[in-house]
Amino acid sequence: MRILFDTNVVLDVLLAREPHAAVAAQLLTLVDNGRIEGVISATTVTTIHYIAARSVGAAAAARHLGELLEMFDVACVDRPVLRAALPLDFPDFEDAVLHEAARAASADAIVTRNLKDFGQADIPVLEPRELLAAVTAAS
Repeated sequence: MRILFDTNVVLDVLLAREPHAAVAAQLLTLVDNGRIEGVISATTVTTIHYIAARSVGAAAAARHLGELLEMFDVACVDRPVLRAALPLDFPDFEDAVLHEAARAASADAIVTRNLKDFGQADIPVLEPRELLAAVTAAS
């Protein structure tokens, strides 16, 4: 199962954001163990570095990103992805870009806490608890 992780799910773990951190950490463990093939968008990497550097410092942010890049594949955000996102009727352009990056990376689904902004998605969009339940049920 190849899953694109929305930025908010990864940040829940890195910034220990409760009450979401525990489920998000379990999902990252599944990626690390190879039970989920995790993908993050290239834009997620830059956003995480910016936010994490402000929260935990540049050195710790770089260390965390290094660990993430070992675990996750990175979905390209290039001209075709951006052009494909432009006409989509998503409330937030960033979410349209993530959707198109997921499609280009052949992701089976997107995991996010922001389901409402992915209403126009043509691939499955799951909340973290839904994904965790699905992976657990498949075991």
